[in-house]
Amino acid sequence: MLVEIKVPVFSESVSEGTLLDWQVKEGEAVSRGQNLIDIETDKVVLEVPAIQEGVINKIIKSSGEVVESEEILGYIDTEATAAEAPPEPASVTSSSTSGNNTDTPVTKTEAVKLSPAARRLASEADVDVTALKGTAKGNTVTKADVQTHLAGTATKIAKPVAEETAPVPAPQEKDIVSVGESGRPEERVPMSRLRQRIAERLVQSQQTAAILTTFNEVDMQAVMNLRKKYQDEFVKEHDVKLGFMSLFTKAAVEALKKFPAVNASIDGKDVVYHGYFDIGVAVGSPRGLVVPVLRDADKMSLAEIELAIKGMGAKAQDGKLTIEELTGGTFTISNGGVFGSMLSTPILNPPQTGILGLHNITQRPVVVDGQIVIRPMMYLALSYDHRLIDGREAVQFLLTIKNAIEDPARLILQI
Repeated sequence: MLVEIKVPVFSESVSEGTLLDWQVKEGEAVSRGQNLIDIETDKVVLEVPAIQEGVINKIIKSSGEVVESEEILGYIDTEATAAEAPPEPASVTSSSTSGNNTDTPVTKTEAVKLSPAARRLASEADVDVTALKGTAKGNTVTKADVQTHLAGTATKIAKPVAEETAPVPAPQEKDIVSVGESGRPEERVPMSRLRQRIAERLVQSQQTAAILTTFNEVDMQAVMNLRKKYQDEFVKEHDVKLGFMSLFTKAAVEALKKFPAVNASIDGKDVVYHGYFDIGVAVGSPRGLVVPVLRDADKMSLAEIELAIKGMGAKAQDGKLTIEELTGGTFTISNGGVFGSMLSTPILNPPQTGILGLHNITQRPVVVDGQIVIRPMMYLALSYDHRLIDGREAVQFLLTIKNAIEDPARLILQI
């Protein structure tokens, strides 16, 4: 019986996706649940697993093609057996049989399961995937596993001093293509769907909103003292470190309660005031900047926020964030300080009307009680939609966050 290989059902916010590389070939045996191909959308990378065991009968859609929800990609013949599949060019034995020579061939797909991020890195670095060992659930190879493998390989193949001084070979033509009359090297690569979507939304934000940014600075000494005093106990109790993001998230929630317009959105000629606080936290990933959402952040403890952010960061690196985790959000926090940013003007994430930008912490001289002292200072930036939020509200919103961070007791007392 032939079983269809179909594109997963996309959410309403996703209309189409792009097929990445097929991990199987026609005539190859597959097991139920085995990933056949990844589909890149403008939000996440989705896996297409085999719903039945059998042999790949036919592949209809090729890598790189654009597909829509529930479109047929190929067929699996469930009545065929593994013996009918053409043999692999070279047998690869599982690393788990190192002590016993079983001579049992294992295909790359059967032996190794890679996350999307790991697969891309392995492809770019030309790594033999059969040599990789996974540390994630189900022995899945993560990006960190590939990086560890590359670091170990680099050590093993270190060349003698005489060879190290040999001239470096010129780049292969397949890596850099000469384009233009000058013949100077250029490389042309297609923009990923995520990057296309980011570009589209940023332009949309600039063209449809009246964006204005207000700034302030915050003395981080109080929260740094708080972390130093309770960090060990916090880690022991919650198995996660107390960071700045959870404190700023809590401070933002309290400010949003006082200034609901910053938590609202504009829908045509209507203003939608949200009675909940879904905070988006911008994080970097191999595919670009993504903004997973903390649902009902007002109901979360500091530890729950830290654990959620840690989990979302790991999933972002492995390309495992779901569409639901990236959809929605009433307000966004972006921390450019982790990359060394001193000051910036963050761009709104439509249809939100506000975004808080955090920056790096630097020791600066400031005046406290008439005395010049050195304090760890951070610049804060609030970009807001001036169509809905007046300057007075924006300044007071940012001042509320500043006061909460400089006096963390306000977060407990909710004042």
